[in-house]
Amino acid sequence: MSEEECSVLSIQSTVVYGYVGNKSATFPLQVLGFDVSPINSVQFSNHTGYGKVKGQVLDSNDIGALYEGLKQNNLLKYSHVLTGYIGSKSFLEKVGEMVRDIKAKSPSVKYVCDPVMGDHGKMVGLNGKIINKDRMYVPQELLPVYRDVIIPLADIITPNQFELELLTEVSIRSIEDCVKAIDILHERGVVTVVLSSSLLGNDGHLLCIASSVLGKKKESYKVEMPYLPATFSGTGDLFAATLLAWVHKDKNLKTAIEKTVSTLQAVIKRTLDHATSLAGQEKPTTHQLELRLIQSKKDIENPDILYKALDV
Repeated sequence: MSEEECSVLSIQSTVVYGYVGNKSATFPLQVLGFDVSPINSVQFSNHTGYGKVKGQVLDSNDIGALYEGLKQNNLLKYSHVLTGYIGSKSFLEKVGEMVRDIKAKSPSVKYVCDPVMGDHGKMVGLNGKIINKDRMYVPQELLPVYRDVIIPLADIITPNQFELELLTEVSIRSIEDCVKAIDILHERGVVTVVLSSSLLGNDGHLLCIASSVLGKKKESYKVEMPYLPATFSGTGDLFAATLLAWVHKDKNLKTAIEKTVSTLQAVIKRTLDHATSLAGQEKPTTHQLELRLIQSKKDIENPDILYKALDV
């Protein structure tokens, strides 16, 4: 596999301290053999979970200038484009123009889109049951851009349950609802749709559902994973990057989703164990819950498959 075949243009947020956005995606991709060219949508001191944030937000002119420089020097030799958090409509529209341009010149390029817009905000209620608290991270005006411009360009998309509902206007309360919503995205041209997390699992478990359609052949899988009672940042970014790598390397959706989920669970379990040991009897802090990404290098390279995918 040549370097040109394993190169990613990754467009998402970054932070100086911690692991979200490009800081969460770059290391796993590099460990798995991909050259990564990051473009940052925002550059912050730390992620917003800390409360106080300083930094810069790039606009469409900034990313346009960077793209033009790459283009003029004939440097747009990528096998993949990966996008994550983008906070402005004009920036997202510019990304759409860029992806369209890249694909026009190199039709084999795969576009992996994590449509970061919001979350149900998973919490544990008094009875131990997971409950929802919907929240949107980006302006509402980004939704039609994702739906009408970005989705038709994507080869792989990795929404969470809240984002899948936004994109399809389907209220997801069952696996059947989820399949219906996923099929809507397939009909819009997306080959592979992976619901990175949902509240559809049994007995306090989260559920990941992956579906791929190629011609008349469709394959769909589900993977249950335990819900860990803590708030982690950067897990969606890690999920999308890891999935990109394993789909490319294995050419097998079932194997790729098993490796991706198993990697995520290994990282967040190590993170929670470490945070709990530091916190003692107190609740772990945001700082203590920063992903133990570097310490999980072996799990990223060669994950133990502890979570099996079943047919939907």
